[in-house]
Amino acid sequence: MNILEQILRRPRTVLTMMVVMVLAGVFTYITIPRESKPDIDVPVFYVSITQEGISPEDAVRLLVRPMETELRGLDGLKEITATSSTGHAAIILEFKSGIDHDKASRDVREKVDQARSKLPVDAKEPVVNEINFSLVPIIAVVLSGNVPERTLYQHARRLKDQIEALPSVLSADLAGHRPELLEVIIDRTRLESYKISQQQLVDAVIRNNQLITAGFMDTGKAGGGRFNIKVPGLFETAEDVYNLPVVSTPDGIVTLKDVAQIRRTFKDRSNYSRFNGKPSIAIQVVKRIGANVVENNLRVREVVDSFTKDWPKAIRVNFALDQSRSVFEILSSLQSSIMTAIALVMVVVVAALGLRSSLLVGLSIPASFMVSFLILGLDGQTLNMMHMFGLVLTVGILVDAAIVIVEYADRKVAEGLQRREAYILAAKRMFWPVVSSTATTLVAFLPMLLWPGVVGKFMSFLPLTVIIVLSASLLTAMVFLPALGGFFGRNHVPAEEAETAAQLAGTSHVDFSRIRGLAGIYIRLLQKIIARPFLVVVVSLAVVVLVFWSYGKLNNGTELFVDTEPEQAFVFVSGRGNMSAREKFDLVKQVEQRVLSVGGLKSVFTIVGQVGGNKIDGAGQDRPVDMIGQLILEPADYNLRRKGKLILDEIRRKTRDIPGLVIEVRKKEEGPPTGKDIRLQVSGLNRAQVEQATRRIRRYFEHEAGDLRDIEDTTPLPGIEWVLDVDRREAARFGTDILSVGSMIQLATNGLLIGTYRPDDAEDEIDIRVRMPRNERNLDQLDQLRVVTKYGPVPLSNFVTRKAQPKVSSITRRDGRYMMMVKANVTNGVVASRKIAQIEQWLNKQHWPGDVTTRFRGADEDQKESAAFLGKAMMGALFMMFLILVTQFDSFWQT
Repeated sequence: MNILEQILRRPRTVLTMMVVMVLAGVFTYITIPRESKPDIDVPVFYVSITQEGISPEDAVRLLVRPMETELRGLDGLKEITATSSTGHAAIILEFKSGIDHDKASRDVREKVDQARSKLPVDAKEPVVNEINFSLVPIIAVVLSGNVPERTLYQHARRLKDQIEALPSVLSADLAGHRPELLEVIIDRTRLESYKISQQQLVDAVIRNNQLITAGFMDTGKAGGGRFNIKVPGLFETAEDVYNLPVVSTPDGIVTLKDVAQIRRTFKDRSNYSRFNGKPSIAIQVVKRIGANVVENNLRVREVVDSFTKDWPKAIRVNFALDQSRSVFEILSSLQSSIMTAIALVMVVVVAALGLRSSLLVGLSIPASFMVSFLILGLDGQTLNMMHMFGLVLTVGILVDAAIVIVEYADRKVAEGLQRREAYILAAKRMFWPVVSSTATTLVAFLPMLLWPGVVGKFMSFLPLTVIIVLSASLLTAMVFLPALGGFFGRNHVPAEEAETAAQLAGTSHVDFSRIRGLAGIYIRLLQKIIARPFLVVVVSLAVVVLVFWSYGKLNNGTELFVDTEPEQAFVFVSGRGNMSAREKFDLVKQVEQRVLSVGGLKSVFTIVGQVGGNKIDGAGQDRPVDMIGQLILEPADYNLRRKGKLILDEIRRKTRDIPGLVIEVRKKEEGPPTGKDIRLQVSGLNRAQVEQATRRIRRYFEHEAGDLRDIEDTTPLPGIEWVLDVDRREAARFGTDILSVGSMIQLATNGLLIGTYRPDDAEDEIDIRVRMPRNERNLDQLDQLRVVTKYGPVPLSNFVTRKAQPKVSSITRRDGRYMMMVKANVTNGVVASRKIAQIEQWLNKQHWPGDVTTRFRGADEDQKESAAFLGKAMMGALFMMFLILVTQFDSFWQT
């Protein structure tokens, strides 16, 4: 207490520190980066392994299992999920929250390097990527219009470079464009007449597209010098490819242009991108970590407006999915809520304490807030919605300590003490009661900082803010407020209040009947209650029991995050079969036209297929496995449209009768993404048994469960693939092998990659692919292909058999077991937790084959994990509160 008194004896120093800290807090509040949601660092790693042509079954055996064996022993690993598809294996490693991210990264890379030796020789080097949920687009600049594709692409490239020049922009990536390609269309007749094989084409490109460093030459003579020697041989222009010598004949040199037509074009279309019904290319802007979303997006808009002012009118430039808009709306709304809360608190304080004392108490609110912003800024945090919720929560709590100090000081002034001495005495006498009171509130929130999982990371910003604000309010009440009170506090009180204070200070009886107003009513009621303690305790316990019983019987269930107005929504279009990209486009376009007719939408971003480089396509939103396209919807401003629920219901009505398609309409999830309302995992060691159980559960969802929609599962999709079996003995007899056969078949499919080159006007290397004319790229031509051998052209049909077989789209394993999912959303008005309880009862009554097990994932899993933690946190908080109060009173009875 002596230290506190010594500090308060120097009020000018204290007030100087207060002013500096408050002004620093104001500056921090103005400049602190803002974002709508907290920046959550979740340790998730993605291991990608590619092997050309490998089947999903072989990928499990040759790529996934060796990796699983090495990786499953990592410290802190929560879950390992592997998905195998044709030519590729993807392994996702999710670690427990709170582990050392850098150490986890090193451990993963070491284990991947150790497993590399167990992979097939022709498998490419595994690539390890860290998944950072903060590096997502915060605004999309969309170029659209009915103009040539190359025109749109060139303008997007130029604009992209301008945006990336901004200091706050980490990257600006194109989405919706097709990669460029140098296409070599061969003339099979000429190729055969010159007896040029596919391998000769590849060898010619490899040998003539190299940069060779030939060393240096030192003359060894005085004044002779030393010179580097190089032999430049990389392709720089398309002309270099045209004049590439392939073979030498007695009549001269045969170049590539002698046997083929060469043109610079785009790769075959596998996807489409449209904005509000027109072809488009999007520039996805990702800010640097820690940059201000609002300021960054404002600069992006300024750069785009300035750079595109002279562009052709046919190219429309729009902004979509601007996160700064939602950040501004959310934070502005919360700021208004805080100001309203402050006003209401001040009304109550003025009514209870009078104007002068209430102004002192009122100053503690902005002072505490500004000190809190200063602490947040020094800690390197950004300002997000969870911080603002914490401020709203603490407005009424942080004045408690200030009220106690001011009220005690006023009482001492009424007893005749000078106001400076009264406030110093108040700080000394009330120090431990105020500290204990604040500490009991702090420990109620303290255990929430240990909340596990992604949800805990998301929610931890709320208790952190409460703890910082209440700590700042303690500093304000115990140090700043007494110093201010010594200058501006009341120095006299009304005679009636002084008389009551004198009676309380002495031994005489206090006549409470003379006290008027709310205080008098409360005191007289308290006198009557105190006279009947047993009755009061019985009634109190009865009320508590009644409340718990009523909630247990009448509650409507629980949900992880509240249902709010959508910032974005998604329309997922699903269809099955071996559809071409054009067939998918025609089907999705029907959905797009109907959605565009719905009022209340600001923009509709349509994606058909998997658009390369796209990061705003609903990733993390639990997309259907058979999705052929999706629409990303941005509703108009809230005050200019209907409720989001009505808009989405209208879209469902207008799109539900399109034959052959399953349409799912879903709004963007709030908080950490958890997927559909119900996500049931089915796993086991036998893939056939897992598939059988999954289909059985799917039938229950569809026909018996009720109140479910958007039902899907992850069993293999129906489809066929063509298998070309090569008779090796017969092929050897004709003087060829599987490599030559495969190269010839590639000519009729995607084309044979013979090299790359990087022209001056391109950012990335452009593939050089040799292929047949379009009219020769079909299934019928496969039987007519001829491979060039030393005996001449030989038809593939002599030693190749073509047959169709069911296609396995992908195989997923989780923690070493085969895994499939059954997913669904509940209908409007149905609580997911109650429907899950009903499904769980049905599951427990069933007999499942082998070792098949089921487990609810997603929101239900997070909700149960959170509920289990919060129960423990409550007990821990109660224990710490008990400990603080026992220390304060040194009495079990009073505690």
